Amino acid sequence: MHIAPARQVAALTLPICLLWFGAYSYADSSSDSPSEYQVKAAFLFNFAKFVEWPADTFASPQAPFAVCVLGEDPFGSLLDAALAGKTMATHPVALRRIKERAEARHCQIVFVSASEVRNYAELMEAVRGSSALLVGDTDGFAALGGMIEFTLEGNHVRFLINPDAAQRAGLMLSSKLLMLARIVHDGAVAGKS
Repeated sequence: MHIAPARQVAALTLPICLLWFGAYSYADSSSDSPSEYQVKAAFLFNFAKFVEWPADTFASPQAPFAVCVLGEDPFGSLLDAALAGKTMATHPVALRRIKERAEARHCQIVFVSASEVRNYAELMEAVRGSSALLVGDTDGFAALGGMIEFTLEGNHVRFLINPDAAQRAGLMLSSKLLMLARIVHDGAVAGKS
């Protein structure tokens, strides 16, 4: 099979980008390198590029792609800066800070703050039947039904994925994304680091 030159470049560039995406370092406060939450903000947007939402997710081709923060916002203005002017396919990206778990049903990506740790069961019930990609950074988030959990290893941001939770939400995760994650199935860890 013949691959056009532009596709050859893309085919070579994608694995390099994915390696960078898989474990990005953040710096301590004394450096000009990105902070932990700058890296996590970039990941949130990039996760969307490796997830397929059900066809009926959007009311129209121009409906916003909602990235939401549920609970206390650890990003401050970093997430606003990371998402400013971005689009996902034909959808303008809209950042929303939400307080009610039921509002998460209307988001494509929901970052679940550590302040919500006591409410995970209620959150999972509130989003049942929706196609919200739940992302968090508290220990055990993915094993408790979240789809993506950020973890820190040294000064590297990595992530765990619960593909069962994603499947229940009707989300198709790219094999390229799964390859970079440690896989979690309902409380048991398996797969790669």
